[in-house]
Amino acid sequence: MAAGINARRRGLSVYIHVPFCAVLCGYCDFNTYTAKELGGGGSQAEYPANAMREMELTLADDQASGFSYDQIDTVFFGGGTPTLLPADDQARMLAHLGTLLPLADGAEVTTEANPDSVTRDSLMRLADAGFTRVSFGMQSAVPRVLATLDRTHDPESVPRAVQWAREAGLQVSLDMIYGTPGESLADVQATIDAIIAMEPDHVSAYSLIIEGNTKMARKLRRGELTEPDPDFMADAYELISSRAGDAGFEWYEVSNFARGKEYQCRHNLAYWRGRDWWGIGPGAHRHREGYRSWNLKHPSRYAAALAQDRLPVDDFEQVSDAERALERLMLEMRIREGFPAESNTLTSTKEAREVLERHVGAGRLDADAWDSGIVRLSDAGRLLADAITRDVAAL
Repeated sequence: MAAGINARRRGLSVYIHVPFCAVLCGYCDFNTYTAKELGGGGSQAEYPANAMREMELTLADDQASGFSYDQIDTVFFGGGTPTLLPADDQARMLAHLGTLLPLADGAEVTTEANPDSVTRDSLMRLADAGFTRVSFGMQSAVPRVLATLDRTHDPESVPRAVQWAREAGLQVSLDMIYGTPGESLADVQATIDAIIAMEPDHVSAYSLIIEGNTKMARKLRRGELTEPDPDFMADAYELISSRAGDAGFEWYEVSNFARGKEYQCRHNLAYWRGRDWWGIGPGAHRHREGYRSWNLKHPSRYAAALAQDRLPVDDFEQVSDAERALERLMLEMRIREGFPAESNTLTSTKEAREVLERHVGAGRLDADAWDSGIVRLSDAGRLLADAITRDVAAL
């Protein structure tokens, strides 16, 4: 695949998708399954061996295409709920990955987790195996909001899980969602204040997007729920940002805040900067210098392909230069550090510079950075990152 790409050596990120959940949340359209849905080689017990086989086949495919990597810089176990697997299974997959490509000194290794899917012992085992970071899906501190989201954990379980992670020596990230139907600004404040009180290293604050044929989308169509208006979403974001900033968190991507650069999620930064990554697991996506592929979604079909010693790829594409430029613009516009205007064909034209200068004049882009040739959002411009991108892309 992707023949003709020049050989080069560099760092790699690896995403491992664990597609299992105890309960499917009403807002979620990720590729996830409960145990009762699975069979035919796609069970939780069979998953680690399948994922490790895919790692081997992916390495062989890279080598056949003239690609090699010095090391793995970041690993991210996402889902789903990766910690529904025994900690020993996660440790085994990480160890096997390290036999194929060396993990860099100081590699960032993250697992997502629900607060009720871990124990003190399981987190200790993960830390002993080389995990450095855990990202808890807290979502809200308000039981009524959690119920609307179909989240099963008790808010009181979150501080306990955070304490266990601290005892294991893991960095802690907490995720929250704002904009749940029926949520008030007081609910949003209660959640961000509860997060701050737990003193995590990192906070992700995502606006709820109701997509596809999810349970929540069907409720909206039936009029059982009301979607928040854009003004509420903006007010909620500004409240979160203000409270987080007062508590010592700095935004480094529009939806992500860290106590310092050392706590930024390096794995996600690799995505936003367009680096190469492996996507392991059902439905996972892989990127290699503009070549992109995605796996078969259902765990049984995924397992059947691996049983035949073939990569479980559903389809692939070679992204054009124009498409890559647009993707880079969309992603790098959201990062606090910004990017050189001349580094992207979409922002290096005279017409684009005129558009960007108007946003500088309106205070949405940082004027000092612009004088140095850098496109960088101002604090006030964060809510308009997508609008600025659209203005440039429309030229």
